[in-house]
Amino acid sequence: MPYMYPLGDSMREMNFNEELAVVVLPDVPLLPDTNVNLKVGKEAGSEIYNRVKDDDSYGIALALKKMNPVGFYEESDFYRLGTIIHIQDVEEVKDFYQIKAQILERVEVKEFIPDGDNYRATYTFMPDITDLKEEDQDEMLMNIQNLVGEISENFKGSDAYLKQIHQLNDLKQVMAYVFPYMRLSIPEKQELLETRSLRERSLKFLDALIDQKESIKFQMEMGARLNEEMNKKHRETMLKEQLKAIQDELSDSEGAYGKNYRTLIEEAQMPDEVREVALEEVNKLERGGSNNSEENIIRNYLDLLTSLPWGPGEIRDIDIEAARKLLDEQHYGLDKVKDRIIQHLTVMKLKHNKQGSILLLVGPPGTGKTSLGKSIAEALGREYVRISLGGVRDESEIRGHRRTYLGALPGRIINGMKRAGTRNPVFILDEVDKLMASVNGDPESALLEVLDPEQNDTFSDHYLDVPYDLSDVFFIATANSLRDISAPLRDRMEIIEIGSYTSHEKFRIGKDHLIAEVLEDNGLDETQLQIEDEALKAIIENYTREAGVRGLKKQLAKVARVASEKIVLGKVELPYIVKADMLYDLLGHELIQVNQAGKNNPPGVVTGLAWTPVGGDILFIEGAFMPGTGKLMLTGQLGDVMKESAKISQSLIRSRMAFSLKNMEFEKKDLHIHVPSGAIPKDGPSAGVALLTTIASLVTGRAVDSELAMTGEISLRGAVLPVGGIKEKVLAAHRAGIKRVILPKENAKDLDEVPDDVKAELEFVTVETVEDVIKETIGIELPKPVIMDLGADSLAGGAGA
Repeated sequence: MPYMYPLGDSMREMNFNEELAVVVLPDVPLLPDTNVNLKVGKEAGSEIYNRVKDDDSYGIALALKKMNPVGFYEESDFYRLGTIIHIQDVEEVKDFYQIKAQILERVEVKEFIPDGDNYRATYTFMPDITDLKEEDQDEMLMNIQNLVGEISENFKGSDAYLKQIHQLNDLKQVMAYVFPYMRLSIPEKQELLETRSLRERSLKFLDALIDQKESIKFQMEMGARLNEEMNKKHRETMLKEQLKAIQDELSDSEGAYGKNYRTLIEEAQMPDEVREVALEEVNKLERGGSNNSEENIIRNYLDLLTSLPWGPGEIRDIDIEAARKLLDEQHYGLDKVKDRIIQHLTVMKLKHNKQGSILLLVGPPGTGKTSLGKSIAEALGREYVRISLGGVRDESEIRGHRRTYLGALPGRIINGMKRAGTRNPVFILDEVDKLMASVNGDPESALLEVLDPEQNDTFSDHYLDVPYDLSDVFFIATANSLRDISAPLRDRMEIIEIGSYTSHEKFRIGKDHLIAEVLEDNGLDETQLQIEDEALKAIIENYTREAGVRGLKKQLAKVARVASEKIVLGKVELPYIVKADMLYDLLGHELIQVNQAGKNNPPGVVTGLAWTPVGGDILFIEGAFMPGTGKLMLTGQLGDVMKESAKISQSLIRSRMAFSLKNMEFEKKDLHIHVPSGAIPKDGPSAGVALLTTIASLVTGRAVDSELAMTGEISLRGAVLPVGGIKEKVLAAHRAGIKRVILPKENAKDLDEVPDDVKAELEFVTVETVEDVIKETIGIELPKPVIMDLGADSLAGGAGA
């Protein structure tokens, strides 16, 4: 059928058959109104030409919905809308055909007709709907030409292409000319082809150009950055290779190894002998060159040597008044401890900061030993370093490993000095009583050199392997007990014992320090949560059982957590005030049951005083006689010392009271002594007086005052010996409601440590002998023992009789 087809400015009459061959061309679909040159493989090009030559070189170009690698297609594989193409020329070039074709008109397939392995098709024309005014077409044409020009600026050799674009003055022709070069998928191109509205298609075309412009711009920027990074890396690699080559020629350690160790060594102010060792290591590094297998080991060693503080530390004048003020502000109570520390600082001031001794702070957990060390560092204006020695069982943890071992490291002392960065820090050795010996050596013995002022100026770490001066370091060790520290190590330190806090001291510490810390830790302030004084006292007495204040802080933190929940949920008014009667709801049942003095104790029951790691306590000792054969039975998990005290007490009663108890037949009665709370082991040289009084009360039938408590050890000759822990024991007696306390006479001086308010409410009786004890407890005066002087002659005569 005849069809008048416009192409460019010419009009030509073209005759199309009603049925044309279906062909598949690369990069189809294509828009009408343009000429294209297509490159296809020889087999495909030959087939296309042979199929359309019978139709005067006309065919229908259809796009495939998806490529079929086999090459055989079903009707459903084709889009039904395509274009009529006219094959104008087919030229064979090496291994492909170059096909010159005209894209004429858009058509829609009405019916597919099988043609061997291919198809022919009938069709209907689908012309454009021109719904865009001429002036709008011109404006759209100009926008497309400008966008294409901006995109083409990114590509070299695009001048001829741009010239051709600007020569076209028809919107459809420009779109058709640009369309094959756009980076669109087959479905996207097919969508543009199927859009008959010129307005809608031109807008979609413009959007696609804008997206392509931004994509190309981004890719160009990314490529430029990638190029810059690649060039930079290449340049760095080349420079490194050149520097390495220079190093091999000149043996210059700077450059190849990243550090000028010779300069660092000169700046480190090392002693001459250490400098010589360091320079020798640098020589080894240089001689080994780039293939030195020990390079990392030597470099690590040199890094340690050059980073350690070798020069003298900064000497600051010690302000004694400021130091005392700081200690008083940060630590309530502990007056004797703070006095001893101030005395030590005063001596240091007179000696111009030359350290001559090492302090050992001994006391129960939570009494402020470590924080005292931190306060001392602040008062002196020195760096603070702390290492924990609890559980350390390897000597190399203190002295380091020898460098011959793989993964060798310096010891904790040298590492601490490296962290401090100065030669005169305050160095805390925490938990020194918890060092443990093992097959790897005894770390406690390794500390002997560290803590000896006569030796530590040449301390030798196995890794360092050169002497290091620790004489300017202010060492402060902490421990919970002296019993677990060997005598040689104790001998090297000045011991400062920190006792337990009184309830009053705990109250002041809680009120002045702990509450503020707990509020800050839980994100609260005084406008939100307040704890009344009575509530704080109740927490101390009923919810904590300790010598220090760590448990008190935990209970206060628990109060703060419960309160914070109520405050956040808006269940309470602010400020939330905690009162004593609210503690059950906040903390639950009371945790501590304080032993109270008994009432009207029967004969054979006596109140003793004991020391525990968490403070003092009262101890009831009970006795009973029964028919037997003179045996002594002891129960209550008593240790060897208390068992011996019981036996001595039994012997003293039988010897001292033999004439007062004429009718008492000890050999026909068994004596049973029991100390309640049998699940708790008990031992120590302080129960002799109480055990003696128990037996005396039992055999005489006289009761001992229930408000009387006692402590002290006894000897077989009847002397009352002094004991320790007087402060804690007296505080326990006061807490339990005791009115009178019997103490060894030699312990009278220890009452100076007891707070005045406690002493004012107690009566103290001091004793020297067991006769004094019997008199004060059961009111019986015993005669002093008679010492018989037999003389040498009598003994000789007796021997010869």
